[in-house]
Amino acid sequence: MTFAALTYFTDLQTFLLGVVAVALVGLSKGGLGGAMALIAVPLLAFVMPPMQAAALLLPVLLAMDAISLWAWRGYYDKQLLLDMLPAGILGIAVGASAVSITSDDFVRLVVGLVALLFVIRTAIAARGGTARRAARQNRPLAAVFGTFAGFTSFVAHAGGPPFQVYAMPLRLDPKVFTGTSVIFFSVMNAIKVLPYAALGEFTSRSLWSALTLLPIALVSTFLGAAIVKRMRAEIFYPIMYVMVALVSAKLIYDGVTGMLGWA
Repeated sequence: MTFAALTYFTDLQTFLLGVVAVALVGLSKGGLGGAMALIAVPLLAFVMPPMQAAALLLPVLLAMDAISLWAWRGYYDKQLLLDMLPAGILGIAVGASAVSITSDDFVRLVVGLVALLFVIRTAIAARGGTARRAARQNRPLAAVFGTFAGFTSFVAHAGGPPFQVYAMPLRLDPKVFTGTSVIFFSVMNAIKVLPYAALGEFTSRSLWSALTLLPIALVSTFLGAAIVKRMRAEIFYPIMYVMVALVSAKLIYDGVTGMLGWA
């Protein structure tokens, strides 16, 4: 059996898109923010259906999560995880139940607008000299955004912005912020395996394709972690805000064009 028959990589273009997509996700999982990861599924969607692309990436994400958990071991905010993880799991359950009646494009639009408003609010606060003040943890608010993150992670692979909207104003140490994010989304991805399998999204070709891209995933994840561990907070957070702005713009664009039938 040929390589093309075993995987989705029937030509060089498809394989190169897969390599680029996984490298971007790896850098993101290493700690460089969600904007690059958001590009992965749209890139692969040029050559395969979006859900097929998502199913291909999920096993790769799980491998990246294992590396990220090791790379960021010991860095986490316990209270943030206690407040957001149960809500995130609830959000996945809601997403799995509503996947057949929920428009992915509508969810992308809502998430993008929430994230964009967050960035605008932060920019206005920065002009007034208040952006550097750390917000206090708020359990009800964490539950709202945790649920939102779990839901959007399942239905639109866009859980990063809701998590960041709540967690970034806390102004945690960059290592703690990244380590907490890694734990949160590692749990989310692990739980998503069951409903994905139940929906029949995993096939032998998707799993072989994921295995082919695994070395790229591991190297890029280590590289992302190495970069973030050398960043100071005053450099890390401006970059993260730019990443969130890029994510929001992409989500809004995808949501609007999809709902209008322009995609």
